[in-house]
Amino acid sequence: MSADSNIEMIKSCYEMFLKGDTEGIMAVLGEDVDWAVETTTTVAPWYGPRRGKAEVSAFFEAFGTTMEVDDFTPMVFAASGDDVLTVVRCRTRHRASGRTLSMNLHHHFTLRNGLITHFRGTEDTAQVADALHP
Repeated sequence: MSADSNIEMIKSCYEMFLKGDTEGIMAVLGEDVDWAVETTTTVAPWYGPRRGKAEVSAFFEAFGTTMEVDDFTPMVFAASGDDVLTVVRCRTRHRASGRTLSMNLHHHFTLRNGLITHFRGTEDTAQVADALHP
């Protein structure tokens, strides 16, 4: 697929995320997808490496039951071949404490044959830790 097609795929995934359409996202993942947000800490239940659709589904469940999204606005998309990089403005609220987090997320996706096979995300872990463990 072209770089532009890959960007469109990621845009559609972001739209599905905002609608809560996890099944739609699962449909565009490779069977053995390698997915991780913040692999060096476990301060949040959605952090850490995951492999395969079932584990990625658990990622979305952990995030969704912990946080409520107030803003999720993709600001930058860049692609080179099968890789797509994004910057997303994000504001969330911890469901238990009510604390709000505001940050830019950085996402790196790799696609093969029209499916997402690899994802890495980074976020402000200090903000997350403060919100989850005041």
